[in-house]
Parts: sequence; structure tokens; C-alpha cells
Amino acid sequence: MRKTFPLEHPRHKPPQAVAAIKHEVRKYIKRERGKKLPADADFWDFDCRTGRDGPDKVVHLAQIIGAIDEAVANGWSTVYIEILAKPAKRTRKPPEVSPADVKSED
Repeated sequence: MRKTFPLEHPRHKPPQAVAAIKHEVRKYIKRERGKKLPADADFWDFDCRTGRDGPDKVVHLAQIIGAIDEAVANGWSTVYIEILAKPAKRTRKPPEVSPADVKSED
């Protein structure tokens, strides 16, 4: 999805227009996650970008709704949202090192 959403609508109040944008974004994500995965993938990953008129900054999927709220708070008339789905494979987290495991060289 690559789309520029107007934050102002002649027939709707601003909070209603913002709610419609958020709904459309959530609906798109849900639809993409429901698609069949390739054999070598575990989940759908998303590359997200936002901006005023074009892709200005990269954001995590969990921050996309906050980016819309930020655009409203800054008084933008439009917000650009780009969400591209890609199949991905989960990787193991590296083991965490606790402070007790680190030896001091005193």
C-alpha cells in the first residue's frame, strides 16, 4: 500500500477522517497477514515509511498509527503511508548476558 491520505475532508470532522485512515491501514495489514505464506517463510514482515507528501522516515509497523497521530498533531493536511509486506523467517534472539556473567578486571 502506497497512499497519500488527506487529513481534512469537506464532509467529515477531522477525528472521523483520521479514524477512517486508521481503519483502512489496520484492514490492509489484516488482509496481508491472511495471505498464504511461501514455504520458506514463517510470518509476514512489513516495511513501513511515512511522511508528509512522500516517504520521509522509516517506522516500525507498531508505530504506524502513532505516525498518523503525529501528523495530525503537527497540523499536516496530508499524510503519506507506505506499507509493503514481505515474507520473513524468524531468527533466534542472541542469549542475553547478565551483569553477573561479566567478569570485572579490577
